[in-house]
Amino acid sequence: MARKTTRSPEVQLPPQEELKRLKLSPEVAHYLITRGIPLPTCPPLFKTPEPGELLATARFDGERVDKVIAAFRRLRHTQGQWAGRPLNPDPWQVAYILAPVFGWVKRNRARRWVRVVRVLYVEVPRKNGKTTTCGGIAIYLTAADGEQGAQVVAAATTADQANFVFAPIKQIAERSPALKPYVKALAKKIIHKATGSYFAVVSSAADAQHGANIHGAVVDELHLHKSPELVEAIETGTGSREQPLVAKITTADDGKPNTIYARTRKRIEELARRVIKHPATYGVVFAAAESEEHLRELGLDPFGTEAMRRANPGFGISPTQEYLETKASEARQDPAALATYLRLHLGIRTKQVTKYIALSDWDTSAGLVDEAALAGRRAHGGLDLSNVEDITALCWVFPEAGGDSYQVVWRFWLPEDQLKVLNKRTAGSAEVWAREGWLKLTPGNVIDNDAIVKQIDEDAQKFRVVTVGYDRWGATDVVRRLGDGGLTCVPISQGIASMNEPLKSTLRLVKGGRLLHGGNPVMRWMVDNLAVVSDSSGNVKPDKANSGDKIDGVSALMNALKEAMAVQEAEKAPPATAPAPPPGDDRNLWRPSERLTI
Repeated sequence: MARKTTRSPEVQLPPQEELKRLKLSPEVAHYLITRGIPLPTCPPLFKTPEPGELLATARFDGERVDKVIAAFRRLRHTQGQWAGRPLNPDPWQVAYILAPVFGWVKRNRARRWVRVVRVLYVEVPRKNGKTTTCGGIAIYLTAADGEQGAQVVAAATTADQANFVFAPIKQIAERSPALKPYVKALAKKIIHKATGSYFAVVSSAADAQHGANIHGAVVDELHLHKSPELVEAIETGTGSREQPLVAKITTADDGKPNTIYARTRKRIEELARRVIKHPATYGVVFAAAESEEHLRELGLDPFGTEAMRRANPGFGISPTQEYLETKASEARQDPAALATYLRLHLGIRTKQVTKYIALSDWDTSAGLVDEAALAGRRAHGGLDLSNVEDITALCWVFPEAGGDSYQVVWRFWLPEDQLKVLNKRTAGSAEVWAREGWLKLTPGNVIDNDAIVKQIDEDAQKFRVVTVGYDRWGATDVVRRLGDGGLTCVPISQGIASMNEPLKSTLRLVKGGRLLHGGNPVMRWMVDNLAVVSDSSGNVKPDKANSGDKIDGVSALMNALKEAMAVQEAEKAPPATAPAPPPGDDRNLWRPSERLTI
């Protein structure tokens, strides 16, 4: 598609291959070169098409970008080593945010030139100037965009976050000499006197809808919004403006599905891959890789400089290399800090708040488990019965003779009517699991306890079952029937005191390659979902509330392993010494080993 442009033919652009690698449009590259701005060296992982690629009527207006940058430079930093210096955008901010958003224009129905982009999405790791970018855009839309009576808002989820968002922008307005004469900063609002425009923070959908005629909005840390109502109210409140802009700027989330962040991120990826087209939406995602697996496929060390550079466009300035190396060192030594490091500093979405078992370690520990060869072996069971509409898990742990190692086998059940729901949550994997036999479906929309009891009875005929550990919640009927059948069922508390030892032992065993699990794909998904919670003493337990999705198989493993370890400890204890018999007691004479020969 031919694009109308104001590019000068005498300006030498980089080769097309280089522009493609840097994910720069010819128009933006031309703008950077003619303004003496260095080309960036850190392209985003995802970048949606610029309007000029999708819209034949779009034009790139470099003077509009000049105006935005000039406005930024009249503002002043308020914190740290840059306090008092101009808010001069970095080359990557111009190339990937300001120029594509403010430069592309089209004629509206009134024949006026207006911005094409109405929704901006920027995902970037911490310490890359995200707050500064938010502040500059908010103030520009309020005081320099030429809009009369502009209502510009920032979305916050709580009163505390509202202050966190508003305070830095208020400081910029108060401490920038070129801006201060034109604005009035109040406790909760910044007013541009010449146009009657204002900037304020809203923390509820009702606030956003009240008298809504929104020209601009900044949604800082989109992943913190548990509900979409506030953001949706802001977006619907822009309908009567000619060129509104809603900027969503965030770090990566912890992998929870079906959130407004998850839906938005998915849409940006689909736009970047050209699966769908929408010229009014533009976004970039900076990250070292799409996932931990992708990071390994790229051959990148998560703690190395190359991964840091790929994720952080401001690398070396903000954040500094020393800062990131410190965070990497902490994550290398503490598994509980790894997920935070990957998410906040490498931009990688994790499946849990606190990553405890690395998938690479789990995969390495898989080994080969031959269930037929386990027949007759001593086994300890662990049962986790979920609610009637979800997954139930059974785990058998087989201690290896004379060593601190185990083989493990799982059974998983799901009501058949719930397969579509789980399939959606697992990106189509659940159907494969069911087809291959890893996940057993029971008829209807509730779990079938008969199927569970029948399978355990069959396993008890095959294995030498010693005990079955279970969580008291929801296990009454199944456990009663198992007990009636002769199995020893042991209730196990799911509290931190009870779960700490088996969970820490699981991590140790996995890292040492002494928990052979055969690579069960359902369990692998659950391990990737696992989050843990810890107390002040460093004790840990699985955290179902903050896990990315289901972890029933992990809970079943904890119950089984706790039983196995308890029995092994009892076997290691020295036998109790019997008290000496009282005088005249001849019981010892009749023990087989001590009988007298007469």
